[in-house]
Amino acid sequence: MKKNNELEILSRFRDARVAVLGDIMLDVYIWGQVNRISPEAPVPVVSVKKRSCCLGGAANVMRNIATLGAAAAGFGVIGNDPTGRRILEEFANSGIDASGILTDDDRPATEKCRVMASGQQLLRIDEEKTCQVPDSLRHQLVSAIIGRIRAGSIDAIIFEDYAKGLLASWMLEEIVAEAVKHNVATALDPKPGGLDPVRGLSFIKPNRVEAFALADMMDKDPGADPLTDPVLKQVAEKLLSVWEPDHLLISLASQGMALFKKDCTMGVIPTRAREVFDVSGAGDTVTASYTLSLASGASPVTAAEIANRAAGVVVAKVGTAPIHYNELIQACEQEDI
Repeated sequence: MKKNNELEILSRFRDARVAVLGDIMLDVYIWGQVNRISPEAPVPVVSVKKRSCCLGGAANVMRNIATLGAAAAGFGVIGNDPTGRRILEEFANSGIDASGILTDDDRPATEKCRVMASGQQLLRIDEEKTCQVPDSLRHQLVSAIIGRIRAGSIDAIIFEDYAKGLLASWMLEEIVAEAVKHNVATALDPKPGGLDPVRGLSFIKPNRVEAFALADMMDKDPGADPLTDPVLKQVAEKLLSVWEPDHLLISLASQGMALFKKDCTMGVIPTRAREVFDVSGAGDTVTASYTLSLASGASPVTAAEIANRAAGVVVAKVGTAPIHYNELIQACEQEDI
């Protein structure tokens, strides 16, 4: 019965329209092989075999929305540079509506370059500028999203904060206020220290480390059973009190997810991963699949179950990889996943 319910929710994904506002990045991978240590310094010498790139940050959430069959609309700021142009190419290749992407000539597009050998990450090089995006561009983004809300052309909005200088609390407050009037779901994947509390969101989705940081509390026992962990519940109580979302979803890595309602009642969804090769982008997949499920009529518990199955698929892949609709269908059809 539960499986049939999940499949029914998934069948509605293709009718959903989701806007994503946040920090856009390009993930670049240099794939190679290590056979020796450099004579110049005690570091491995990587013989490069290939290079690849894909959408990262908020753009990876957009890509997950698209690969799950829904309509994804991107909102954010990129640089007028080769990285920014490559991001636009990737948007086009992924079928993402990029009409809400603005260009800032004074800042580079964010690029994260990972050096990989034998499936392991050896080094990451970040090219970015994290100063605040001009308010003139921020106002344009807010106006564009509110316009779509009023036109009835989006069903949900995801805010992705990677603390790169785009999002401000006033932006979310204006958009959320309009979204509430039109029954549009709103989700936030927060970065500790990035935003002041914004009330009225449908849900927020930190991982355990982020949740403790947002609550300004210390996690002395990160491996504790979430069902019997009093400190985790205290963290949830504080976040629910301060942020006042409809519900709170805390991802717990190998322990699955903890879902808290407004009254702080909790449910734990065990992990669905069989093998874990790379957790890059798994949080993006959870946010995308959970939001899509809610927008498609799922209860928070069912949405969390679906998101957990999606995460179990992507962590078995190497690199920042999205979940595809057929993969999620297969995961939901297999009771033992």
